[in-house]
Amino acid sequence: MTDNKRLITFDGTVNFRDIGGYRGLNGKKTKWHKIYRSDSLSSLSDNDQKRLTQMEVTVDCDLRSSHEQAIAPDKLWPGVKVLDCHVYAENPQGDLIEEDHPLYKFLHRIPKMKGYLGQIYQNVLLSKEGQAAFKKVFQQLLTLPENQALVYHCSAGKDRTGMITALILTGLGVDDETIAQDYLLTNQLYPFGLRKKIPSDSEMINLVNQMNVTAGEGRAIKGITTTLREGFGGFETYFTKILGFTKQDLEKFRKLYLA
Repeated sequence: MTDNKRLITFDGTVNFRDIGGYRGLNGKKTKWHKIYRSDSLSSLSDNDQKRLTQMEVTVDCDLRSSHEQAIAPDKLWPGVKVLDCHVYAENPQGDLIEEDHPLYKFLHRIPKMKGYLGQIYQNVLLSKEGQAAFKKVFQQLLTLPENQALVYHCSAGKDRTGMITALILTGLGVDDETIAQDYLLTNQLYPFGLRKKIPSDSEMINLVNQMNVTAGEGRAIKGITTTLREGFGGFETYFTKILGFTKQDLEKFRKLYLA
């Protein structure tokens, strides 16, 4: 986590990050310049739009609600395709898990999360709305041309963005602690983004070393990683049995985004 390109500063964002460079399966690392996570893209400047075009970011997965999208629509750039990927249910009752829900058979193995935020993340992982959003993002990643990149985002680039990041990194074999650190970097890097300053390598190392991923918010993202492992027996089961992909899709996904 020492690459100073982790945080990319734009005029209209404060939390635009590259998720490349993390150690995954078989000692390989997640590819740089392919998958980006961000906060709102509603305030992009003309220069930002030009830079995103130059970065060949051609897919924008908007994880926000219809209301958020209506009041602060993304500013799009030439050649980009935007997708609605609502992570939270538009219907307040939509996230409830009923006894006739096809996931009910798994619930005896679903670990109980202590923190409220972790419970929310876990519930989204189990909900049909969350699954539909996650599936859309993975479909785009599986069909993204080699020379292009994708960004997904919510409003602050933390909770909903953190959930899909945790899924992607888990699928690529990144360990839980690293995933939690990436999640917590939102809190640490916001001041740099607000000042339009990229942290130095030493500053990034200090930020990561100061994190306690077993306390407070650090435990919350385990609502995703722990549930995948203990509730479903691993990412592969969730990816194939719940999201509907094949084992060949999983192999392709890893081949595309690990090097």
